[in-house]
Amino acid sequence: MSAPAPSTGEQLPVRTAAVWAALDPLVAAGGLLRVLDVGGGSGGFAVPLARLGHQVTVVDPSADALATLQRRAQTAGVGERVRGLQGDGDLLHELPLDDGHGAGGGYDLALCHSVLEVVDDPSATLREISRALRPGGQVSIATANRAGAVLARALGGHPKEALALLEDRDPAPGRTRPARRRFGPGDLLALVSGAGLEPGEWRGVAVVADLLDAASGADPEAVRRLELALAVASPYRDVATGLHVLAARP
Repeated sequence: MSAPAPSTGEQLPVRTAAVWAALDPLVAAGGLLRVLDVGGGSGGFAVPLARLGHQVTVVDPSADALATLQRRAQTAGVGERVRGLQGDGDLLHELPLDDGHGAGGGYDLALCHSVLEVVDDPSATLREISRALRPGGQVSIATANRAGAVLARALGGHPKEALALLEDRDPAPGRTRPARRRFGPGDLLALVSGAGLEPGEWRGVAVVADLLDAASGADPEAVRRLELALAVASPYRDVATGLHVLAARP
């Protein structure tokens, strides 16, 4: 097995810098973890984690996404450390989560990124994830931030949609697909606590990265450093595109 990279955060887009900053103390500490990635799709997080040596099980309802996941994992040389299971986050108890590496006793780390916005019942999904963790295991939760969405719609010239989001209404009624949920920090922390998990400090995700055009010429490393500074500082984190929190199972 090749040596893991020293920092996963260096391998991913600038907009996710805050998430990886929170994860790095866990995933780059040297111990190999059993990781459950709920809604992990094509492996944007799973493959880098496997490159660090961790064993990752991805649960996703899309067969196409899981096929892409396996291709990406094989191309990265970590196919043996990535497993895909087709299923839903609120029905984890129906899946064979024991990965043959001791996960029958619970996973060390779970990821729940961009999932709570679209599932039928966010509370049920978090409870299922909590049950899949070992005692002391942690879950990384990233969601869309309502305040960031309001500002993005307003700056994009859509004040009516911005007002609808502010009032927690569907900004595009009549659409064929259900509206995505957005959360405020208090909403997210209450949801996490209600699932029996103990949340840590929340961060803002993509405070400025989504506001910068690729053609702006901004130095990516300078943007990364700015993102990390703003992610934990109010009022900047309050208007980020997303929210992130690490929570532990007691």
